[in-house]
Amino acid sequence: MITRKIIYISAVVALMTLFIGCGPCFKKKDHNTLTQLINESENSLIKKIRSNKEAYELQVLYTQIQRDNEGNPSFKEFSYQEDPKRYFYPASTVKLPVAILALEKIRRLQRQGVEISPYSPFEIVDESQKTLAVLDSTHPNGKLTISHLIKKLFLVSDNQAYNYLFDFLGRDKINRGLAEKGIHDFQIYHKISGAENNDKSPEFVFFSQGGKVIYRQPERVYKMELERDDVFAVHKGKGFIKEGTLIPTPMDFSKKNYASLSALNQILKRLIFPDQFTKEESFDLTTKDYEFLKYWMSMTPPEVEVPYYDRDHYYDSYCKFLMYGDLKGEMSDQIRIYNKVGLAFGTLTDVAYIKDHQGVEFLLAATVLVNNNQIFNDGEYEYDDLGIPFLGALGRAVYEYEYLKEGFEFPR
Repeated sequence: MITRKIIYISAVVALMTLFIGCGPCFKKKDHNTLTQLINESENSLIKKIRSNKEAYELQVLYTQIQRDNEGNPSFKEFSYQEDPKRYFYPASTVKLPVAILALEKIRRLQRQGVEISPYSPFEIVDESQKTLAVLDSTHPNGKLTISHLIKKLFLVSDNQAYNYLFDFLGRDKINRGLAEKGIHDFQIYHKISGAENNDKSPEFVFFSQGGKVIYRQPERVYKMELERDDVFAVHKGKGFIKEGTLIPTPMDFSKKNYASLSALNQILKRLIFPDQFTKEESFDLTTKDYEFLKYWMSMTPPEVEVPYYDRDHYYDSYCKFLMYGDLKGEMSDQIRIYNKVGLAFGTLTDVAYIKDHQGVEFLLAATVLVNNNQIFNDGEYEYDDLGIPFLGALGRAVYEYEYLKEGFEFPR
């Protein structure tokens, strides 16, 4: 598309223009490229956040990717204030491993002889066999399926999709499944958006396409004890709103979901580069599963007809904070972003693998808190004025550095 190509070229022009002021500085020292990039940036948003980085609780991970002559990747990681024990609210980023583990569970059931697939319709029932959920208005056939929930989870970060998958897996299985793969500093406590019953899951009933029951998963109670004694900064701000009333004490996040930036980065790395991990560290997925997940991670709502979402509200960069979050127009089709974002309680997080048509590729993960009044749950956060534009600028700055580092010619 001509429009997208123009946007791509314009974006690179802007990036190079921003970089002119500090271009030579990257030739001299390389002890921590990310620290240098952030500290020497002339971008007003980056300067604002770095000037008070502790208050903004900024953490960033940047992974350079080099490939040998046979295309095998090697990685060099840089960090900026990243501390896996320093708590930030991960919001919807926790949906990423839940989507992966849901597909993994389907494949393991298949190996046990269950004739189930990600496309098998299912319903959810309570202990009295009353149907709790059976329909999905965004599905062509109006049915609930694991595959369709995953699509919605990535396209618009659908909370109900996550909650269904949470119940399908069970809290214990999510936490144990990641720990078994060597992914630590990650704990799932609860569903999202006020959903109840975080301590047990209802019964799931799966059907064949012809309507025959093929699998029943009974109601389960979660028993795994979750502890995080070594995590700090779990009490935040100077107050929070509860049931319309201001509580003048820091908000306690000690029983909320926890995911360090490094853990999220490791999950994404296993998804994008599965061959770089041992069998024990890898997700138990087929090649088609990996392709399915990566495809839907990279898609934007306007690119998809099913499920359909209103283009005015769900614009291209709706779930793409890094590089494009503050740019509401069409994204370039020359750049693909495989990512998962999170936004809640004033905290913005994006964990992404970014790749363009010329071969530039890197991993970038960042989180930032924008809550100037230090009151949580009041809905007054600086998402649009500061948080999202900052992540957009940060992503563009790293992409710009990668672009020039690789020695690519400017597109004409």
